[in-house]
Amino acid sequence: MEVIIAISGASGVQYGIRLLEILSNRDVITHLIITASAKKIIHIETKRTVAEIEAMASFVYDEKDFTAPFASGSHRTAAMVIAPCSMRTVGSIATGSANNLIGRAADVCLKEGRTLILMPRETPLSRIHLENLLRIQEAGAVILPACPGFYSNPTTIEELIDFMAGRVLDLMGMDNDLYGRWGNVTLE
Repeated sequence: MEVIIAISGASGVQYGIRLLEILSNRDVITHLIITASAKKIIHIETKRTVAEIEAMASFVYDEKDFTAPFASGSHRTAAMVIAPCSMRTVGSIATGSANNLIGRAADVCLKEGRTLILMPRETPLSRIHLENLLRIQEAGAVILPACPGFYSNPTTIEELIDFMAGRVLDLMGMDNDLYGRWGNVTLE
């Protein structure tokens, strides 16, 4: 299985990093794209280096590298996840402008009918944001806002991040026990 992980320049880079960490411990080939803005946010929001994060991926690509294999529909991948997904990236995908490799790879996923999961991390959302997200969803993508559930009574930030990572894995059809599922929690 091959999965494209894109980390764009929005707060919440921890979501993409955790997903990459999980997939690196499974039999999954990962293709990683980190935008220049995301690299700055990694420095601000985490204690990890970009090099540490890139070392977890099977392959790493510059956001301007349109020669990446998955920039063509003839290279088959199972899914693409953009976590977090900035509104700039959302706008690029919604208009089909493919101004960087993330936009092109997302465009390929949509045109080929492959799984594309966007985890937008913005609040509040403007009408333009909502219309762009709706347009992408109508084209076949899954919009998974970075809104973790609290029914499993998380006590750490890591548990909140794992909730979202687990939801992504669910959407890709991958078994996981990263979070307490509804129905498996005690209601008193």
